[in-house]
Amino acid sequence: MMLNTESRYLIKDSVRESIQRKALAPELLELIYRQNWFNLWVPKVYGGLNAELKEGCQLLEELAYIDGGFAWTVTLCAGANMFVGFIDSTLAETIFKQDKVCWGGSGKPSGRADKMGNSFIISGAWKYATGAPHLTHFTLNAWIYEDGEPVVDETGNPVYHSFFIDREDVLIHYDWDTFGLECTASHSFSISELKVREERAFDLHPDKRTSDEPIFYYPFMTFAECTLAVNYVGMFRRFLDLLEKQLLIKASDPEPAAEKGKILFKKVDAVRSAFEEKRNRLYQLIAATWNKREPKKEFLVEIATLSRDLTHDVRIGTIDLFPYTGIAGAQRDNELNIVFRHIFTASQHALLNIP
Repeated sequence: MMLNTESRYLIKDSVRESIQRKALAPELLELIYRQNWFNLWVPKVYGGLNAELKEGCQLLEELAYIDGGFAWTVTLCAGANMFVGFIDSTLAETIFKQDKVCWGGSGKPSGRADKMGNSFIISGAWKYATGAPHLTHFTLNAWIYEDGEPVVDETGNPVYHSFFIDREDVLIHYDWDTFGLECTASHSFSISELKVREERAFDLHPDKRTSDEPIFYYPFMTFAECTLAVNYVGMFRRFLDLLEKQLLIKASDPEPAAEKGKILFKKVDAVRSAFEEKRNRLYQLIAATWNKREPKKEFLVEIATLSRDLTHDVRIGTIDLFPYTGIAGAQRDNELNIVFRHIFTASQHALLNIP
């Protein structure tokens, strides 16, 4: 699943326009629809690409290398479109036969869904729906209530379900105003006493799958860890390459600066070497756990740890090296600054954010 040169240049040339718009430029959305990237994990029977996890993650990493905001949008929306494998197959076929379907929303349980016969009454507010301006359906997690009381499981913990809601039934709050990942347009949204049929509820667990494709046997948490981690990987690779270019410019200065440059090049090489070793291990683990009905638990645990370690290393490495970018790195329109802002906005995602 390779990127062609034309697509690379289109993404690169549209970065600043998308930042100014605080949303993806129209030509970028058309590229996504043309390449079917929002349907990266959707089964072919529904018109998707049905990608294997490793090849899909490699694509996401390369997109993040070109522009983190663009890749983040593709990653989160493609991840939401993947929910198609957990809803009724007849309903899934009807929805995904429509043109330019794009799901997205929030993974944090909030609000409430009151069970009323064969329906739910949903109210609440949710944050950070990536791609909100172009979503056709919003996804959310809501706490379940019945007869006015919270529903609990056998251990006494409150129960929540996932839901998907039509765009026209959602109020978007245009409140995404960050210093990085601007084009993801990850606005909040709310719903007030909306009645939805129970077929709009689903659970992201392999036992609840409605498709037999390998992606739906794969633990969703591990899937999320892998797909998010490769975004940080792609952005950091770009940061290191841009930094080395900047150091080459500085190395053309008088002898003292050139000597300092050699030291910095060695520092960057050491960071890159350690980083690449962990990146390669992540892809080994993805391959080892793919298409297994019961992946080895120790591999899943290692992915969880490694994905967080990688994200931590990206954050710390960027902090350590950014001061050497000079004034170029401090200029908002410079790509070094753009990548820096993307990395530190992405680092606020709760899933892989560890001390």
